[in-house]
Amino acid sequence: MKKLINSPETVVTEALEGVAAAHPSLSVDVENKVIVRVGGPTPGKVGLVSGGGSGHEPLHGGFVGYGMLDAACPGEVFTSPVPDQMLAATKAVDGGAGVLHIVKNYTGDVMNFKLAAELAEDEGVQVESVLTNDDVAVEDSLYTAGRRGVGVTVLVEKIAGARAEAGGSLAEVAAVARKVNERGRSFGVALTSCATPAAGSPTFEIGADEMEFGVGIHGEPGRRREKVRPAAEIVAEMTEAIVGDLDPAPGTPLLAFVNGLGGTPLIELYVVYNELTRQLADRGLEATRSLVGNYITSLEMAGVSITVLALDDELTALWDAPVHTPGLRWGV
Repeated sequence: MKKLINSPETVVTEALEGVAAAHPSLSVDVENKVIVRVGGPTPGKVGLVSGGGSGHEPLHGGFVGYGMLDAACPGEVFTSPVPDQMLAATKAVDGGAGVLHIVKNYTGDVMNFKLAAELAEDEGVQVESVLTNDDVAVEDSLYTAGRRGVGVTVLVEKIAGARAEAGGSLAEVAAVARKVNERGRSFGVALTSCATPAAGSPTFEIGADEMEFGVGIHGEPGRRREKVRPAAEIVAEMTEAIVGDLDPAPGTPLLAFVNGLGGTPLIELYVVYNELTRQLADRGLEATRSLVGNYITSLEMAGVSITVLALDDELTALWDAPVHTPGLRWGV
């Protein structure tokens, strides 16, 4: 498979150099793979740190900035960052009010963030950790025990980030992050595989007329492999899986997030969003907030994930609050 890279060994560091060149609001330590806001920590503000394997851009580095993360730690492609990265990021964003780690539920991320938190606390930095595990497709996968952390991660970073900007304490920021995770559910479908730069070939084989129903963001198997169906049928089953698990009361306002996995045209994402709103309306539900685009990708995988978050007044206000990052911005 063809890729616009110089070599698999340098793709992450060269991409980070590109991030630094493109976004002067970010300070990028290319050697240690840590991205932080320019200007250092804000005294008295809770710092937010997340991270994970590269290949999911703009997650997480694209969400460093006002109203979201203070730092991100990119690992190698589809590989967890190491504890030293996370420790350096944690110390770099500590403004005296503590640091929140936002961790997707993958074994490497969980283990390494846990160790980094322990090391940071040994150095006097108070750390809280919040785990995202919103994927209702499967209970266990190749990379994790329990549900995978997927689309809701972006929503946690945005909403908790807004709470931190508003002066929330570490306990308050962690509480709203957990609230978002508890009130959000996701489901993904892949039409093609992706290919990591190191492998240079598809991660899994899938027929031209097949799809992976319930796929993970690393290409982990889903619920089943089946023939591609019309979007209306696919979205109906995805919506049933999400809403059936979340079980929001009729009239509950929702945030509907349709996410491309890297290789899906935007026109198709809007077809999916249209079908999603119809499915929600049939259940007496309405999306009062929306997000459509490529925010958690899997390299060039063609596919889509849907995330639904049950809103309340607090979460709606925090979602609407200003944000200014490379990957998400409004209100400023």
